This record gives sequence, structure tokens and C-alpha cells, in this order.
Amino acid sequence: MKIHIKNGHLIDPANGIDAQKDLYIADGKVAGVGPAPIGFQADNTIDAQGLIVIPGLVDLSARLREPGYEYKATLESELQAAMQGGVTSLVCPPDTDPVLDEPGLVEMLKHRAKSLNQAHVYPLGALTVGLKGTALTEMAELTEAGCIGFSQADQPILDTTVLLRALQYAQTFGYTVWLRPQDPHLGRDGIAHSGPIASRLGLAGVPVMAETIALHTIFELMRATGARVHLCRISSAAGVDLVRAAKKDGLPVTCDVGAHYIHLTDDDVGFFDSNARLAPPLRAQRDRDGIRRGLLDGTIDAICSDHTPVDDDEKLRPFGEASPGATGLELLLSLALKWAHEHTDKSQNPLSKAIAKITIEPANVAGLPSGRLSIGSVADICLFDPNAQWKVEARALASQGKHTPFLGYELGGQVKATIVAGHVAFTR
Repeated sequence: MKIHIKNGHLIDPANGIDAQKDLYIADGKVAGVGPAPIGFQADNTIDAQGLIVIPGLVDLSARLREPGYEYKATLESELQAAMQGGVTSLVCPPDTDPVLDEPGLVEMLKHRAKSLNQAHVYPLGALTVGLKGTALTEMAELTEAGCIGFSQADQPILDTTVLLRALQYAQTFGYTVWLRPQDPHLGRDGIAHSGPIASRLGLAGVPVMAETIALHTIFELMRATGARVHLCRISSAAGVDLVRAAKKDGLPVTCDVGAHYIHLTDDDVGFFDSNARLAPPLRAQRDRDGIRRGLLDGTIDAICSDHTPVDDDEKLRPFGEASPGATGLELLLSLALKWAHEHTDKSQNPLSKAIAKITIEPANVAGLPSGRLSIGSVADICLFDPNAQWKVEARALASQGKHTPFLGYELGGQVKATIVAGHVAFTR
């Protein structure tokens, strides 16, 4: 199939393109940008007048809930949500049931995802057997099965010696360890950010130092081992400052932030809104502002959806009893665009910067051949209308998870088409 996308405004931060250019696709790859390749005859022409054409989005954290939690979501529903959100590559954590700690489970997941012919799915293998934090998994075998890194998801490793050994092993073979920095003891039973709002509502708090103490530990272990670490879902200004200093010191560290944390604060918990029950919790305004600064100066490498679909039975409960998590695949693009729109210094080209944070930069973090529209690269493409507004409603979401703190919001930027490996997987 040969496709000609014409009259669109092409933004490709990886190649420094931000202009009206035509795009040509052949054999599932980008065949030309700007002028047509010699002898190119399109089988399908897409008129992208008024649309922005970008690389398909790359999401560093999307729970697909299979295997084991099909009552919360299925691969079919969540990959359809990815298509509606323009997400063509996604990384899934290993906290399924059973845990992704054996090659057969990883191969089964990848086979199921591939058979649906939608987004590319890249699993993270469990760092320890059963995510129990004691015995290391067979990382080499999991890598051969298709894992791109190793993670504990949200499960802590109580014994620092185990984490040290995991980093030593990972460094020896060049693997990346993905860690969410949170001390396993501080704020262990907390459900909201420690501060005046949690105190007023009578909610157990999770202090910022639960994140910063964990970061200090991780950085010391990195210095000792030389291992490469990706930090998942930084949530505090103090945490961003520590990552900035670690990068300045030359540590091989990257980090991401969930899209919710760029816009929301603990104020948005409101009167115990369980849709705002997230992990880590929404923090104070100064933390949100620190996260935004970290995005601008490059301390934070990527924005992820932190897509965690939760069913009604686990979400429609009192705040303290509700399961943490929110749907995000279909909101990732719009929330990144919202951040770009709210950024006042237009000299920094915030739109291109926002698109980089959801395309080429997360692709570089995960080592994926995605996030760019170079000639010869895989033709994963998102076309969206920057002027179209859409209302976040349960019925508008393809995800089986209908809960998000943005319900009722009017957001800009609606995906009109998603192309995966040269195949038109979604049109609106």
C-alpha cells in the first residue's frame, strides 16, 4: 500500500521539521518527505488540509490489563483506545496476573498484540520473580522473548542488597532498569499528598521525601554500579531537582512524568473525588510548577499517559478505598498540547517541544525505532486537528476504563487518523 498524505503541516522534532510538507509511504515505511519519490504512484491519498501530521505517539507507561485483569480492560479495548489517541508504540509494565517474569508469558502477550494489527506493544519484564523483591528474574531469557527493560512496577524492593545486585546484573548486559522512586516505608499507607489539604480531609499522606529518599538511594547505587536507570512518574519539584543534579553529574538516568501531573494538583481531589486517586498522588502547586520547569529544560525526558484502567467496582468507592489509576491513552496528545498552549514563551516553540516529549524522546528512552519520520523509518503516523475541541466523557472513550480526573473537561486536539506501519488503523 502506497499512501500520499498531502497539504498537512508536518512536525517532526527528530528531524527538525516544522512546515507544510507532503509525506509519502510505501511498504510500511516513510518513502519521502516533501517532494515525491521518483515514480511514486499512490494507492491512497489523504488530504490533511488543516491538520498537523506527526510521528505516532510513544507512551512509556500503559497498563493493558492482560493477562489476568480482563474484567478491567482487554487488549482489544485498550489498543483501540491507543489508536483513537494516536499512540502507535506503548510500553507496558509487568504487573499483570501472572506477572511477566517468564519468557512464555511475554511471548504470548506480544503474539496477542501483534495479531490485532494495531499499536506496537513493548513489554517490561519483572525485575524480581513475582515482583516480590527477593529473587532476580532470568533477564537474558526475558530479553530474548521481547522485553525492552525490567521493572518492579509499583512494588517496592525492601532489601537494598537485592536492588544492588539487580543493577549490577543489568549493567553487565546493558539492560535498563525502570524504577518508580518511592520509599517502601514512608507513606506506605498514604493515599494523598502530605499537606494541608490531606490534613483537612483526614487522608493519610505520602510525603515528598518518600520520593527524594528513594532517589538518593537509586543514585548512590547507580554510582556504584554504572547501571542505566529510567525513573517512572516523577511527581515532585524536589525530585526533579535531584534528577537535574544527577544528570549534571553524568549519571545515565532518564525520567518521565504522567500527563496528569503537568496540570493537576492535590486541590483537584476536591471533595474526595476518587477519579483523582492516583499513584503517586497529585502533589502541591509548587510541585506541578517544578515539573513544568523540568519539562522545559530537558530534565524530564518524556510525558507518558500512565494509563491504568480501573473498573467501576474499584473506583466508585470512598476516596480511601478506591483503587488508584486513571485512563490516559486517549488524553495523552491533548494534555501535551494543553501544556504547550499554556506555555507563554513562544520563542521556545512549545508545540514542537511538547510533541518531542511524546514521540522521539520517549522512543530514545526506550530504545525504540519509533517517534520519527525519517526516510526509511517505520511509517507510524498521527494526524490531528489542533483546532478541534472534544469533551472528555465516558462515552467518548474507547478504553474499558472510563475514569479520569479530566471527565467533563474540554480539550483541544482531536486525532483524525492513525497509521501503524503504513496501515491506516483508525480514521474519524
